[in-house]
Formats: sequence, C-alpha cells, structure tokens
Amino acid sequence: MNTKVLVSLAAALALALGAQAQSQPGKIAVIYLQGAIGNTKDGQKAVSELEAKTAPKKKEIDQRQNEIASLQDQLTKGANTLSDTAKNDLYKNIEAKKKNLQRELEDAQAELDQDQQKILQQIGAKMQAVIERYAHDHGYVLVVDVSNPQSPVFYASPSIDITKEIIELYDQSAAALSNPAPAGKPGTSAPGIGAPSAPPAGRAPATSTPPPAKPATPKQ
Repeated sequence: MNTKVLVSLAAALALALGAQAQSQPGKIAVIYLQGAIGNTKDGQKAVSELEAKTAPKKKEIDQRQNEIASLQDQLTKGANTLSDTAKNDLYKNIEAKKKNLQRELEDAQAELDQDQQKILQQIGAKMQAVIERYAHDHGYVLVVDVSNPQSPVFYASPSIDITKEIIELYDQSAAALSNPAPAGKPGTSAPGIGAPSAPPAGRAPATSTPPPAKPATPKQ
C-alpha cells in the first residue's frame, strides 16, 4: 500500500470518527480481545486443556525430529567412509522421514488452529455480551478490537484500554453463573415474590374469631 492511499485511509477514518463524535457524543474505548479471552479464567482453563491434549503429539514430533537429526549426523560423519549406495539409501531415508514429518506438522497445526478457533468463538460470544453491558453502563459509544490486524488503529492511549476491566467483569459474570445463589427453604418465598406482607406498624394483626357454639337442645 503506497503512502497516498495510507494517508487517504487515515483521513477518511478521522473524518468518520469526527462525524460520529459530533452526532453521538460519547466515549471511545479499545480492547485487546484475544489477550482478554486468553487471560480470563475460562480462557486459561481452555489453554491448559489444549496443551494437555497436544502434549503427546508434540512429544512424538520431537522424537521424529531427533531421529532425523541423528540420521543426518550419520550421513555427515560417513561422508568419506560410507559407500555411495549406503549414502544414497541413508539420504532417501532422511528425505522420506522429512516428508512424513512435514505432513504430521501440517495436520497437527490444522487441528490446533481449529481447537483455538473454537475456544475463541465459545468465550468470545460470552465476552461480547460483557463488553456491550460494560460499554452501555459507562457511556462508551464505540469499542475497537485493536488485537485484530485488520483494525485501522495506529495509536490508542492506554487510558482508554478497557481490557483489564473486561477480564475482571467476565470472570465475575462466569462465577455468578457457575455458582448461583442457593434456593430458599421450602415454604418460604423470596422478598417481594408471593411473600405475605407484614401488618402496618402500631396495628395488631387481624384475627378471625370463630362464631359461638349453639347451645345443645335438651332431649325430651
């Protein structure tokens, strides 16, 4: 992208933000969304589980890389002692192992990317609701994700970064959902929901007096 185009985009962005500020007075905030997701308790748990899942495959790949390195070392040391046939066979073996390893690396990376994307989608959907609530409560009219490479932001003051606040609010919301308040005891009602109202101060509660019993009729 040449300088003229970059300047034009920056100018257009400035005009757009200026027009929005005039039509809708309010505050603007930025957030590093990917970092926020990874630093929530849910995100840290998901990352730990993902690392545990990929650990066996990583160990296997490390072993294959060490095996290839050992064969390459044999080929280097035997450059003047091995026969041409032995060197060719060793070279072909190394190349075949490299190709297999490359395929395994690509498959493992594709699976890792898929798992990471799933984490971002699951936690990101919940975090979006938290961001919207926080923005509404604090008077923000625009929140920009500056962790996105496509975000046309060249500078943002740390004073408008709400990443830390969103992480804390997300964890609080998640904890409240996972640990709901205990239900009331049987036979009791929550205040304001079906609970009997107390009598006004200074007035005794009304009581119901049963009618007097009729006298028994004497037998003849």
